[in-house]
Amino acid sequence: MILIAVISLGVIGAIGAIILYLASKKFEVYEDPRIAQVQEILPAANCGGCGYPGCSGFATACVNSDSLDGLFCPVGGSEVMGKVAGILGKEASSADATVAVVRCNGTCEARPKINQYDGVKSCAVASSLYGGETGCSFGCHGYGDCVTVCNFDAIFINPVTGIAQVIEDKCTSCGACVKACPKNLIELRKKGPKSRRIFVSCMNKDKGVIAKKACTNACIGCSLCFKECAFDAIKIENNLAYIDHNKCRLCRKCVDVCPTNAIHELNFPPKKEKKAEAVVTE
Repeated sequence: MILIAVISLGVIGAIGAIILYLASKKFEVYEDPRIAQVQEILPAANCGGCGYPGCSGFATACVNSDSLDGLFCPVGGSEVMGKVAGILGKEASSADATVAVVRCNGTCEARPKINQYDGVKSCAVASSLYGGETGCSFGCHGYGDCVTVCNFDAIFINPVTGIAQVIEDKCTSCGACVKACPKNLIELRKKGPKSRRIFVSCMNKDKGVIAKKACTNACIGCSLCFKECAFDAIKIENNLAYIDHNKCRLCRKCVDVCPTNAIHELNFPPKKEKKAEAVVTE
């Protein structure tokens, strides 16, 4: 009896193994081995900045696409994309390096509080309830939704200004902070040569007098920068100036004519002071 039981179990096990083998072959999902190779050289940030749900999704898209056009890893940059192209035998896509900038200059002095928010310390929640603690409904709340979503510790709330501030050496341009800001104050802009950038640090679309009353650093839509720019890099729309980083030549003339210092210049050397003309006396 014992021998019959052993034989029966052996036969059942063998039949089960054959069924499982046949099922695994029938329902086998083939995965291109190049996907694992591409994923291995990606930075594993899983930030979603590429537009795909993690590095695995991006690697799959690279392998399955006919070309790498429109596919770019903002964290790895051109170096990583060159390696991806080498694995896949495709031409590498290229893009200008970008970095996040916060388009708000409403410091505590320039934009004093007129009320106090006593609720959940979340920019998204506060924005859904009212304009904010100051007279400018376009400015930074300073509750740190952007800080929470950043996986690289590249952004923080400046305790002096109360505004989000980017640490550009840590910023990977993943875009998580851009999506998190309910007021659309954070923008990815071209990093520029030697990390030099010029941008309008304001999003206030109110008319000049109202904007200036709410924040002394606000853009008042005076058009002086627009008239000064010789490269058609500045436009005025909805009472607000905007500088196209693809057209800007970094001449800084717009910075000099802005009456409210709403235009910021980053990482430029100090300007040379003009020598006073000698007074000729007889």
